[in-house]
Amino acid sequence: MQVELKDNERIDELQCKGLKIIQNTEGFCFGMDAVLLSNYCDMKKGSEVVDLGTGTGIIPLLVWAKNNVKKIYGIEIQEEVAEMATRTMKMNGIEEHIKIINANLIQAPEILGVNKFDSVTSNPPYMLQGGGLINPEDKKAISRHEITCTLEDIIRTASRLLKHNGSFFMVHRPHRIVDIFCLLRQYKLEPKKIRFVHPKVGEKPNLVLIKSVKASKPELKFEPPLYVYNDELTYTEEIYKIYGMEVR
Repeated sequence: MQVELKDNERIDELQCKGLKIIQNTEGFCFGMDAVLLSNYCDMKKGSEVVDLGTGTGIIPLLVWAKNNVKKIYGIEIQEEVAEMATRTMKMNGIEEHIKIINANLIQAPEILGVNKFDSVTSNPPYMLQGGGLINPEDKKAISRHEITCTLEDIIRTASRLLKHNGSFFMVHRPHRIVDIFCLLRQYKLEPKKIRFVHPKVGEKPNLVLIKSVKASKPELKFEPPLYVYNDELTYTEEIYKIYGMEVR
């Protein structure tokens, strides 16, 4: 399907089942964290999923491509970004499978229903608000800083959306891990597995992938670390595999 592009927009190939995505070069384009989170999700056949703070819709696209899910709802507060994500789904001919909703993610349970979904995903803003002047209308700032929602908002909303034994998948920064675990437990989401992402061997992690399950018994599994680069600063074999590319 042909799609009309607006100023500063481009179409990128995702190298996954022929899917494409519209991005705005002046806004916030998706990064490796979204790709890694999408690959980290293990979802049952026929699952219904919500992605909180979906942005360009990259996580719903990749989750749909890699899992046999029934329906994905992407919640995005920025009207312009939500409209762009909607055009992406229409361009790919999958708007019946992935629906983008322009709303504050806090409203998701009232819009979609409580205790209803099999999985929730989120690549939330990493930075606490404060410590400098931030333009609240800046698309990049909204994506990076807790301006329109907090970490607690996201975790509380995920818990309300999920069925018992439903799964919440999130990527975040390791320095927030104490806050994350405290809030997960507070909202009855039990951490079940965790994986740290390191730039390369010998360097501290800069991302953490976490799966938690609603109303589950305590048992946390630490998975092997994921390294992004080799010593030669080329991608590791696992990163090439995640991106669906040949090892160089």
